[in-house]
Formats: sequence, structure tokens, C-alpha cells
Amino acid sequence: MRWFVPGRLEVLGKHTDYAGGRSLLAAVDRGITITLEDADEGIYASTTAVEGELHLTPGTPSGLPKGHWGNYVQATIDRLHLNFGELKPARLIIDSNLPLASGMSSSSALVVAVALSIIDHNDIREREEWKANVHDDIDLAGYMATMENGLTFGTLEGLRGVGTFGGSEDHTAMLCCHEGKLTEFTFCPIEEGESVDLPAEWSFVVAVSGVLAEKTGAALESYNNASLRARELAERWNDATGREDAVLADALASDADALEGLRSIAASDEALTKRLTAFVTESEVAIPQAVKGLKAGDFEAFGKAADLSQRNADEQLGNQIPETNRLQALARELGATASAGFGAGFGGSVWALVRTSEAEAFAEKWLSAYVGEFPDVAETASTIVTRPGGPARRL
Repeated sequence: MRWFVPGRLEVLGKHTDYAGGRSLLAAVDRGITITLEDADEGIYASTTAVEGELHLTPGTPSGLPKGHWGNYVQATIDRLHLNFGELKPARLIIDSNLPLASGMSSSSALVVAVALSIIDHNDIREREEWKANVHDDIDLAGYMATMENGLTFGTLEGLRGVGTFGGSEDHTAMLCCHEGKLTEFTFCPIEEGESVDLPAEWSFVVAVSGVLAEKTGAALESYNNASLRARELAERWNDATGREDAVLADALASDADALEGLRSIAASDEALTKRLTAFVTESEVAIPQAVKGLKAGDFEAFGKAADLSQRNADEQLGNQIPETNRLQALARELGATASAGFGAGFGGSVWALVRTSEAEAFAEKWLSAYVGEFPDVAETASTIVTRPGGPARRL
């Protein structure tokens, strides 16, 4: 049995999903291919990237160090074991052509790939517990997100996850996006919005900064702080109003004056004020402007919306670094129609929208200019050219 799970391109939507906001997403034409073979006992996992094979037991700690790829496999099989009982032995062979720790969600793609193969191997879709909770790909994306963040999904009990307080954006893009299109989603709950064609004459060039967007250590703390501040804003709102809004987007939608109320609540805390501004600017301003521009074929407007998103991420959200800021600026200087950093931030990658006929030459020029200014990343920075691809599929 083989599955292909694409990486995802977060065109816009920095840290909006877990707060109930908008994201503009695409699956990409690169990803993870996983092969599942029968085994005599236990679950084995290996990757073509490194030598060796892991022997993992559902429900038993792996003992692997933080940041090891095997922890994502372990978290996935632990959750499926908790929710559906004993799992059949299997050998998983994982191959990827996604740049690691680049913001294209190789870790979430790994979770989805492992989960899909184990689910099929064990006929879990036929279980009553599954049918009661997972009715379509939207539900499936929501469930797989909880394998990482540890939350309960419907009646499917949660577990520790992998330590990130993230949302379901990555999993939604991998399971629900459409080939050749950019799609808008809102979250908490997940709802699919408009899809906009990206004409064949346009492609994305992705520049991997060479600064790893690892979700460990200080980067993990910074990532989780963005989530915790959004949660704190909703909690303070509920305390002040007596409401029970689950996420920040619900609070904003509750009343015409809610934004001013939230600003007042956050006024004494600069970090909360910036977090509120970051969310509103990204979800309620930049993304609607971008979708409107794309629908009208106004790529200049789309580029301005992406510029706004980048400034907002740097100045308000605070998840950009000098390398990603400079990559975005260089892309625009070199003639990209639009450009923005994406993903969790604190490293990672930047996309640039350019003419397909010029994409390879642009990629070479962009990387050369960037490495010329940041020679320390010459060995780790890279570029790829991609277009919106189809969702996960069994091969």
C-alpha cells in the first residue's frame, strides 16, 4: 500500500487557524510518499533520508530525542491505538522530496501519511467510532490536527501530541485543496471557502532560508506563545462580557463593537495588543484583499496584500527573522509580482509569485542574491519551483 501526501503552501494566513481565522492555501506538487508493508510484530519505520529503522510500540514511549522525526510517527500510532485499539503490525518506508523544517509542513505531511496508511491497514474507516466522528475530508483534517496538538476530537479522546499548540491549517491543505487552485478556509470549525484558479502562466518559487524552522527549544516556545496569546485574548473577552466564545474569531464576530472592546481589553498589555492587531490584519484585511485581487485578475493588488501580510508578520506577530524579511524584499526588488514569508515562522521559507516561463531563472537569481548577503546559509539555502497540486491520494 502506498500513499502520497503533499506539502502545503500557506499563501497567507500566518497563525490564524487555531484562532478561528482565515487562511489562503494550496497543496504543492511535492510531498511524502509512504509505503506500508506487512510485518510479523510491532510497527517499524524508516526513511530514505537517513540510515536505520525504528521499532515503535503504540502506547510505549519511544525514548527518541526531541525534534526526531520518529516522534511524529510515535504520536500518530499512539493516538490511533488509544482511539481504536490494537494495531496490526506494519513496516513503514517514508520517502520525501519536501525541504525539511522549511515551513512547507513536512512534519504534518508525515503525520497525515502515517495516519492514512495505518487507518487503511487496519480498516479503521469501518469502525463505528470512526463513522460517528469522521464524515468527510474536512473532519479527517480536523482529527489529524489533534494528533499533533493533543486535543480531543468529538468522542475520540486526545493524547499528548507532539508539543505544538497549533491548528488544522496544514492538514486541511493536504487533504482538501485542489489542483491548480488557491483555496480560502476558515477554522474552528473548518469551513471551505472560495477557490481561485492560478493560471498556468504563474508559478510559485519557494526560497528556503537555510534557517531551520524547528519546533523545538526557543522556536517552539515562540510558536506556542503566539497561540497562547490568542487564547488569552478570548479568555479575557469572555471574562469581561460573560460570553463563552471558543476562539478569538468568535469574539470578533459576536458584536459590531467587539474589535474596540478587545482593543480595550488588550490595551494594558503590548504583547496582547500586537497579537490582536496581527490576527485582524491578516485574517480580516490581507486575505480578503488578496482573494478579491486574484478573482479580478489584479495581481498588483494581490502583491500589495502579500506585502501587508509580511509587514504585519514582522512588526506585529513577530515571527519573521532578518533572513526571511530580506528574502521577501529581494523577491520584490527582482520583479516578483507578490511575495511573503509563510508557515510557523522563526525561520523557514518565503514564496514569490512569478511568470512560469521565468521561474527557473528567477529562482537562480534570487538565491544568488540572498546567499551573497547571508553567506553563512550558503550550504542550507535552496529554491524550488512549484504550482498548486492535488490533495493526498492513495497510489
